[in-house]
Amino acid sequence: MNADTTYAPGTGRAGVVTGVLASAFEGDALAAWLFPDLARRAGYQEGFYRSLLEHPGAESYLAGESGASIWLRLGAGESLRQDGPTAGPLARLAGLGAALAQRHPVDPHLYLAVMGVAAGFQGRGIGSALLERRLELADRDGEAAYLEASSPGSRALYLRHGFADLGEPVRFEDAPPIFPMWRNAAAVK
Repeated sequence: MNADTTYAPGTGRAGVVTGVLASAFEGDALAAWLFPDLARRAGYQEGFYRSLLEHPGAESYLAGESGASIWLRLGAGESLRQDGPTAGPLARLAGLGAALAQRHPVDPHLYLAVMGVAAGFQGRGIGSALLERRLELADRDGEAAYLEASSPGSRALYLRHGFADLGEPVRFEDAPPIFPMWRNAAAVK
């Protein structure tokens, strides 16, 4: 980790985690597509992140108040698909979630549901540090990991950390493409 960050696993800091992530994705193309109303975007995002933290297999990690990630431990055949609204501001999220669920691996794995670095702190290695720490634990425990990169830039970050594309990008309506990615556990020396 960078000298100005701390590694803090857990799920007891929901407000900090959701706030950091909402800041990280404030100008993100996918977040803008999902929640086009800028005045309400952060609130919708924070609600979505809180729902992830309620999953029984949720783990959150913070780098100070500048970076955060939410990982979920998923069993065989488990996915996050939930019936959602078919109209209104959350309909796009439900539709995209259903499209992604069709591609979600069925083998047990760790799922990086979301990782972001707050605006003003990006490009300092904070995301890499968060990712590396959790992947070290996954390697130690022999666990594979899965994620869906929401931009070419995040895809490049994950490729540098041992993830590989898992098929073609998911395309849903006019949303930006989403890149499913998989990483097998590395052998621990």
